[in-house]
Amino acid sequence: MTPITEVEGRRLALSNLEKVIHPATGFTKGELLHYYATAADALLPHLHDRPLSFLRYPDGPDGQVFFAKNVPPGTPAWVTTAQVPHSEGPARMVVIQDLASLMWAANLVTEFHTPQGRVDAPDEADRLVLDLDPGTPATVVECCEVALWLRERLARDGIEAYAKTSGSKGLHLLAAVERTPSRRTAEYAKSLAVEAEEALPRLVVHRMTRSLRPGKVFVDWSQNAARKTTAAPYTLRARTEPTVSTPVTWEEVTDCASPGDLVFRAPDIAPRLKAHGDLLAPLLDPAHAGPLP
Repeated sequence: MTPITEVEGRRLALSNLEKVIHPATGFTKGELLHYYATAADALLPHLHDRPLSFLRYPDGPDGQVFFAKNVPPGTPAWVTTAQVPHSEGPARMVVIQDLASLMWAANLVTEFHTPQGRVDAPDEADRLVLDLDPGTPATVVECCEVALWLRERLARDGIEAYAKTSGSKGLHLLAAVERTPSRRTAEYAKSLAVEAEEALPRLVVHRMTRSLRPGKVFVDWSQNAARKTTAAPYTLRARTEPTVSTPVTWEEVTDCASPGDLVFRAPDIAPRLKAHGDLLAPLLDPAHAGPLP
């Protein structure tokens, strides 16, 4: 029998609580739901007003994994949705605005991916993102070296960068910017990636070409395009362990000496939030959003 839970006055059917979702640690769906409930205060502001893409993995990372952009069948009427333009025509997408909607979506077993713009102006970005993706044998250690260079370079343009792990192999750099056409933020991000490659040619590549990437860090600037999305802060990832895309301090980035130094799992997040609060909170403050140069 599926247990019915009430969340903020909404009745939710939470299913398969004993099912193992992350097999390496035996992490169950019940634990996944508990994680999202405890991380909600930090996570929800980063989802607010952004049309979500879900990467669903209901049978764990070894089962079927699929992207869902349109509103899933059976979505309750009280979950906010919005029509968003797409190249193949308008799509109706989910917008998670409250805890009940978050728990409904978490019950589908999903990674949360957000664009850099909001539903009221999907072609404008209020965030800049650089996704640092290491090509084997490079690791997050090399990503940290590149991140420190990019942080300094952004600072020269008056832009303050913040870092989080991807929850997979890499690192994401984020910055709040004044609302800017997404095309313009993508152009600026690409120029930074090209500059990074010129400054650190042994370490950085700005093109996606697979053959160029072994041993280097691909600075993916393309996620600034209006229709592209990035794993949200605090989302679990579809990995064998319940790894989380976790905000990190610049001290942690500087001190990273081995890949394991920046791997964080669901049970690590509550203690980190207690110690640091939300390290990405400045991204939510309009006072931190500067213009692009």
